[in-house]
Amino acid sequence: MRKKSAPAVNLLDLKPVRNLLHWETGENGLTVLLVPKFQNRYLAKWLMPRLAKPNFRVKLDAYGSFVWSQCDGNTTVAEMAERMREEFGEKAEPLYDRIAKFLQRLEREDFLRLHPMK
Repeated sequence: MRKKSAPAVNLLDLKPVRNLLHWETGENGLTVLLVPKFQNRYLAKWLMPRLAKPNFRVKLDAYGSFVWSQCDGNTTVAEMAERMREEFGEKAEPLYDRIAKFLQRLEREDFLRLHPMK
């Protein structure tokens, strides 16, 4: 018996949406993601209040901050790419590779989810 393979998904048709993660706008309008140091709810309950800095601070560059701001669940990756091209021009090239790697990394780290278009 052959296993059925999942249908191929085009990344450009997906709509990224941020998970319940806090972030803030830092220096020069760049985004800083606030990632909790402990994911285990028991450790978080007991240790987090005792820590001076309960979160890791992940600082995004201008490109990452731009893409993060677009991850609202309504914007497709293709639309993000076009907006990024308008915003940064040739400096953002290779555009599609840059966005794909960034979004895949954020999804792997559970910072966002990639939903298909409806």
